[in-house]
Amino acid sequence: MQTPSSVAEVAERLGATGYLCDDDLATVAYLSLVMQRPLLLEGEPGTGKTALAEALAVALDVPLVRLQCYEGIDSTQALYDWDFPRQVLHLRALEATGGAGTDLAEAEKSLYDERFLLARPVLTALQQSPAVLLVDEVDRADDEFEAFLLEVLSTYQVSIPELGTIAAATPPVVVLTSNRTRELHDALKRRCLYHWIDHPGLEREVAIVRSRAPEVSAVLAEQVVGVVQRLRSGVELEKPPGVAETLDWARALQHLGATELDLESSARTLGALVKYREDADRVRHALDQMLRP
Repeated sequence: MQTPSSVAEVAERLGATGYLCDDDLATVAYLSLVMQRPLLLEGEPGTGKTALAEALAVALDVPLVRLQCYEGIDSTQALYDWDFPRQVLHLRALEATGGAGTDLAEAEKSLYDERFLLARPVLTALQQSPAVLLVDEVDRADDEFEAFLLEVLSTYQVSIPELGTIAAATPPVVVLTSNRTRELHDALKRRCLYHWIDHPGLEREVAIVRSRAPEVSAVLAEQVVGVVQRLRSGVELEKPPGVAETLDWARALQHLGATELDLESSARTLGALVKYREDADRVRHALDQMLRP
């Protein structure tokens, strides 16, 4: 993995993947790489937190390993497990050949060979590094899981009692994302560099749509982004549309053959833009005011 030599190079490499970031985000991404510190990204859903990790993996030409967090996740789901069915088959094979009876201790030891180890995302990232480890929606996990992550991110190694310690030859690039459904503990935050990703401004969002959805006409892209920006700032919504929803809406309109935004096609494609019935009603009313001749 060739680490970028400047903030400008980070922005350039990310831009080549279709991810357009501002100077602040490019700076903190660069610092995360050169300082080998995890990067904690918070922000509203759909602002490009997960997409940044994906773009970094492409830009650095390394594997992306994703750990999706959820309520109740524990270290077993993140680290490793043993392939119990294969272990049973191995024991039966030993019994059939008489091997299990000759040396019980040796037979037991053979059950915990690395070939029976099922590596989960964190262990996979340590073994495959250089890699990008994406810990997605870490705010959904609990305090115990945060403590586990803190320990791993402090040493970039894990201890497996049956095999010993496995350490990353090179620390993986770690990106943690949070939708801030709860506050993360200070100890984890102190280990990371932090950045809040906000919704992009008008010009950058138009550029993102033109880059990620080049099939959408320039006129339609500008009109869609203009409407979305007004909805975010002027309409009280349960979940304001993020960049991901902007892209989905623009693509949906394009698939219907639209080259410009009109009231009929925009109303028919609202399922790509908003995900709550109350939001759909409010957006229909707002569109009626914005687009009616």
